Amino acid sequence: MGYLKKYIKKYFKLFLLAVFFLSIEAFCELILPTVMSKIVDVGIQNRDLPYVLSIGGIMLLITAIGAVGAVLRNHISCRVSQGFGAELRSDLFRKIQTLTFKSIGKFSRASLVTRLTNDVTQLQNFVNGTMRMLIKAPLLCVGSIVMAVLLDPSLSLIIVFTVPVILFLIILNTHISYPLFRRAQQALDNLNGATREYLSGVRVIKAFNRADFEEERFSGCNEDLAGIQTLGMKVSSAFSPLNSLVINAGIIAVLWLGGSAVNTGETQVGKIIAFINYLTQMSNSLMSITMIFNRFVRARASAERIGEVMDAQGDSMQEEKCEKQDAASGIEFRDVCFSYSGNSENSVLEQVSFSCTPGEMLGIIGTTGSGKTTIVNLIEHFYDAAQGEVLVGGADVRTLGDRKLRSGIAVVPQMNTLFTGSILENIRWGNRKAGLDEVESAAAAAQADEFIRSMPEGYDTILGQGGVNLSGGQKQRVSIARALVKKPHILILDDCTSAVDAITEAKIRENLRNNSKDMVCIVIAQRISSVADADHILVLDGGRVAGYGAGKELLQTCPTYREIFASQFGEEAVPCRK
Repeated sequence: MGYLKKYIKKYFKLFLLAVFFLSIEAFCELILPTVMSKIVDVGIQNRDLPYVLSIGGIMLLITAIGAVGAVLRNHISCRVSQGFGAELRSDLFRKIQTLTFKSIGKFSRASLVTRLTNDVTQLQNFVNGTMRMLIKAPLLCVGSIVMAVLLDPSLSLIIVFTVPVILFLIILNTHISYPLFRRAQQALDNLNGATREYLSGVRVIKAFNRADFEEERFSGCNEDLAGIQTLGMKVSSAFSPLNSLVINAGIIAVLWLGGSAVNTGETQVGKIIAFINYLTQMSNSLMSITMIFNRFVRARASAERIGEVMDAQGDSMQEEKCEKQDAASGIEFRDVCFSYSGNSENSVLEQVSFSCTPGEMLGIIGTTGSGKTTIVNLIEHFYDAAQGEVLVGGADVRTLGDRKLRSGIAVVPQMNTLFTGSILENIRWGNRKAGLDEVESAAAAAQADEFIRSMPEGYDTILGQGGVNLSGGQKQRVSIARALVKKPHILILDDCTSAVDAITEAKIRENLRNNSKDMVCIVIAQRISSVADADHILVLDGGRVAGYGAGKELLQTCPTYREIFASQFGEEAVPCRK
C-alpha cells in the first residue's frame, strides 16, 4: 500500500491539527465527571448553592470549549477525507488510463468501476472515521482509566479485568470479518459486471428473449452479495452485545462494591457517580473502536484492491527519453513475433516483415484470427513484440514515448465507439482545435456530411450512449471522419467499412487516396474489394506472411489470396496462372 504515502505526506499537518482540536474535546469530556463529583460531594452535601452554581458555570465553560474543538475537528476531518477521496479517485482513474492492455486484462471492467467508486469510498469513510473517532476513542479510553485510578484505586481493579476481555473481542472480530468483507467486494464486482453486461447488450437480450435468463443471473449475483454482506454483518454485530455484556457487568460490579464502600464511609457518592461515568466513557470508547475496526476491515480490503491497480504495469509516457522520428520512414516490421500469452508455442505472429512509406496505401487481408488486428496493437505499442522490431518513423516503438507515438496515429477500430454528445463533438474528439470547416471537410471525405446535414439538428444532433440513434454504417463513417480530422501521419482502418455499401466504400477509398499523399494508410479488411486498389497487399495466414505485393501479382503467386478471392468472387473469376 505504498501508494498511500503520497496522501499521508500531503495531509499529515491537517491531520495533526485535527488531533489537536480532538485532544481539547477529549480533555473537556474527561474533566467533566470529576468536576461533577465536586458538586455532589461538596456543594450538594453541604447545601452550598453558590458553590454549585460556580462549579456548574465552570462545567458549562468546559462544555463550550469542547464543543468548539469538536466543530473545528469535524470541519478539518471532512475537508481531509473528501480531498483525499477525490484525489485518490483521480489518481486511480489516471493510472487506469495508462495501464497496458496486458495489465488491464487482469481486471474486469466492472471490477475497475467498483474500485473507482465503492473501494475509494470505503477508504474515504475510514479516513473520516479515523480523524473523528479512532484518535478520540483511545484518548478517552486511556484517559478514563487514568482518571478512574486517580479517583478510586481500589475500584479501578474492575477495569483491569474488563479492558483485556474487550480488546480480545475486538481483535477476534477483525480476524473473522476481514475475509468476509473482501469476498463482499468481489461479489459487488460480479453484480456490477452482470448489470453492465445487461445494459450494454439489452437490444440483443430482448431480440433473443433472454430477459428471464438475465434476471436469474442478476438475482444470483444479488443474492450472493446480500448473503456475504449479511454474514459479515452478523459476525460483526455478534460482538457488540458481548462488549455491552462485559461493560454492564463492570458497571454492576462498581455499583455493588461502591455501594458497600459508601455505606461503610470509605468513599463518597460523587466519586461513585464519577467512576461510573468514566467506566461508561471507556465502554463507549471501546464500542467506537470496535466500529472503527469494522471500517478498518473494509478499508483494508479496499486498499489492497486499489493497490493491485496502482501496482500494475503502465505504458511508458516519458517524452524526454524519446528518439527522434523521421516521418519519411513510415512503418516497418522486421521479423516480428508475438504471443498474447507470452508462450512462443501460441504465437499470433511469426516472422512478420513488411514496410509502408508515406503516400502509400497498404492493405492487410487474411482469414479470421490470422493476426491482422494484432499488427495494429503493435504499431500503437499496446503490446511489445516478443522478437523483432516494430519501427515507426525509423525508431523502435519501445524507445518512443507512447503519448508522442500515438499523437501521430489515428485508428478506426472494428468496434466503433461514439460518445454521448453532439456529432460535432464526436468528430472533434480527434482534434479538439479543429474548426467547423475542418470537421465538415473530414465528414465529406468519410461520406458522412450528407446524412449529417439531413438530420434536423445537423452537426449539433445529440447522440445517445454509443451512438444508438445512428445506423452501423453511419457510426463507421463518423468514426472515419473523427480519424481524418486528426490529420495523422499514420491512418489505420481496421475493417471499419463492413457496414457500408460498396458504392459508398469506393467513394471513401477514393477520398482517402486523394488525401493520403503525406501519410501512411493501412487498410485492414475481410473483403478483397476493400484493399484492391492498395499499393501493396499483405496476406496473413495463421500469423505468417503468406504473400506480399500488388493484387494482380498475388493472384499469380499466393494460394491463400487466390482462395480468398475465389470465395468472394467465384472460381470462374480467378485468372489462370501464367
